Amino acid sequence: MQNIQAIPLEQIRCAQQRIGPFVLRTPLVRLSVDDAPAQIFLKLENLQPIGSFKLRGAANAMQIVPSEQLAAGAFTASAGNMAQGVAWNARRLGIPCTVVVPDHAPETKLTAVRRLGGAIIRVPFDEWWEILISRKCDKCKGVFVHPVSDPAVIAGNGTIGLEILEDLPGVDAVVIPYGGGGLSSGIASAIRSLKPETRIYACEVETACPLSVSLQAGEPRKVPYTASFVDGIGGKSLLTEMWPMVRDLLDGSLVMSLADVAASVRLLAERNRVVAEGAGATSVAAALSGKAGSGKVVCVVSGGNIDLAVLTRILAGEVP
Repeated sequence: MQNIQAIPLEQIRCAQQRIGPFVLRTPLVRLSVDDAPAQIFLKLENLQPIGSFKLRGAANAMQIVPSEQLAAGAFTASAGNMAQGVAWNARRLGIPCTVVVPDHAPETKLTAVRRLGGAIIRVPFDEWWEILISRKCDKCKGVFVHPVSDPAVIAGNGTIGLEILEDLPGVDAVVIPYGGGGLSSGIASAIRSLKPETRIYACEVETACPLSVSLQAGEPRKVPYTASFVDGIGGKSLLTEMWPMVRDLLDGSLVMSLADVAASVRLLAERNRVVAEGAGATSVAAALSGKAGSGKVVCVVSGGNIDLAVLTRILAGEVP
């Protein structure tokens, strides 16, 4: 696949109109912490019907595919959230859905996919990653919806950026969990077009931070990968086609420890009554650390699909 360029603002605005009837315009609320290094705001994508921002990109991508092409169904490769996004939209459109998941995918997300009518194929992580690269799966039928690097998916994600600027025109920085780059580059495409001086950061965990390492090296690099409760972000490497866009659009990647992320999951539950999965809480951990700077900082809480057993342990003070 060719390298992807920043998504034009008009495409993001069209996506906003296209998906408006199907997605929630999520609220932007202040984090209830008095001694934070910035005024921290939460963009609560965990409140989407599937508990994740992925509904936006999946809806936009599937809406623009001709119905005759969708007749055979749709499939995706996802650790769980895009799987739900595609399954939710497939059910709405009345078509079959198959999702390929890595072997460490959390049961909470798989249960949700089954509830939405999606068929699940579980494979080793390396095989799953290869599907993301090749966009092919011999076991699947229908239209492939890439969870990251489909321009229509990125445009759908970019609608979050439009909403942030509508609700907080004076935003100084935005912190966005980094899985494959589709969320951060979509939001950044919108904000760079309308308020280019805004600082835009990705955030990762220290157990899987290929973007941070690649940005430091000036080229895509592979890194050691350790699976953790932060399952919605992190990988061994970057998707090659995403590198030019994230390199040019983002101001850096803020890397946090698992302990910091667990503390933020707990803080969000205690102070704002927000249930966030590990990926969704990583942005908050980064803002609380001061790494995103001062002023008005928006943290994208990308999802809330966390296993209850994991959440219980975190609320008890553990780092799963």
